Amino acid sequence: MYALYFMLVTVTCVVMMSPTMEMEMRDHIPFYSQMCKKLNAGENCSDLVGYSAVYKVCFGMACFFFFFAVFTVRIRTSTGCRAAVHNGFWFLKFVALLACCAGGFFLPDEETFLEVWRYVGAIGGFLFLLIQLMLLVQFAHRWNQNWTSGVEHNKLWYAALALVTLVLFSVAVGAMVFMAMFYTHAEACFLNKIFLGMNSGLCVVISMLAISPCIQTFQPTSGLLQPAIISVYAMYLTFSAFASKPIEMVPQDGVNVTVCVFPFNSGSESDNKIVTGMGTAILFGCVLYSCLTSTTKRSSAALRVYRNSMQENERARCCFCCSDDADDYDDEENTAGGQNVIYDERDGTVYSYAYFHFVFFLGSLYVMMTVTNWFHYDNAKIERLLEGSWSVFWIKMASCWVCLFLYMWTLVAPMLFPKRFEA
Repeated sequence: MYALYFMLVTVTCVVMMSPTMEMEMRDHIPFYSQMCKKLNAGENCSDLVGYSAVYKVCFGMACFFFFFAVFTVRIRTSTGCRAAVHNGFWFLKFVALLACCAGGFFLPDEETFLEVWRYVGAIGGFLFLLIQLMLLVQFAHRWNQNWTSGVEHNKLWYAALALVTLVLFSVAVGAMVFMAMFYTHAEACFLNKIFLGMNSGLCVVISMLAISPCIQTFQPTSGLLQPAIISVYAMYLTFSAFASKPIEMVPQDGVNVTVCVFPFNSGSESDNKIVTGMGTAILFGCVLYSCLTSTTKRSSAALRVYRNSMQENERARCCFCCSDDADDYDDEENTAGGQNVIYDERDGTVYSYAYFHFVFFLGSLYVMMTVTNWFHYDNAKIERLLEGSWSVFWIKMASCWVCLFLYMWTLVAPMLFPKRFEA
């Protein structure tokens, strides 16, 4: 339900940033102009579109989740009054969310609010990106740990590990070759050459480090699957950074020619819509994964250095991430008939309610900054979500480096501080 609320507001923000949607509503909604006048929303509802409207709506959603993050602090049992509010009263909470989003349009001193809220959103967006990267590193360790546990009982799991690792490394190398061919040029794109070489070198370093004897001594389950996952994501971030960079042109036969651009993009409107739709879908998927993962026990480990210890009852599964903690509650399953209910919070809360809402709070700020193109908000449009801007380029490149160094830290930390990571 909270994810549904989040998605509804996010879709609203996307519509607000889309001139195409604004034109469609103006042409197809009866009495659109009259309705805008009655709402005092300006001519053709101009006050309800653009980056300032998105800031105000996301301010309301952020306030909603921040209030619940404070309200649910230190809840230890799901039987209390505060836990009941967290787990129910959905209609009242939906009304409260609507009131918060609408209240953002009545804030005084709009210019000061937008200026201050922009920097608050940038800080919150960076923190959300950091949590995303921590969850990715934890996911890589979790995948390798779960499948490695099955090798002792069935050698097919070893074959599966090898196959997936080979496929992922092939994708990473293919992406590197693709970018070297189409996103570098002999006379231009110097940053692309430098960063592609740097990021590829870092991927090689973490791969060699993961299987080095000094790391294997402290983390016997460390293998090539984790660096393969991190390398693919690093290449994806590098590619998206190159695609987000402003275009460069070089003179050729007396004519300026665009270089270092996606080779299969004809520039047509249909192509732009497809690319924008894919980018928006990836954005929604990453945000929802990061937010909903905060409802598991293991998500708290993502905020600390990962302890690569295998549980005694660890069982290898293809869909290991979908059955994270359910095995702990097999004895409490209700089999009286109808839907099976697992009473996973009989003795206490399974996850931190406050952390759950805080992640949604940061996700609200991240969506706000991403939809409005971060610091290039003046001419931002959702149709130009993936078009070039230097702020998006540096954010994605910095995210790539943070991801690589986070994983590297999870490898070397047990070696540097062995006492802290003893079982």
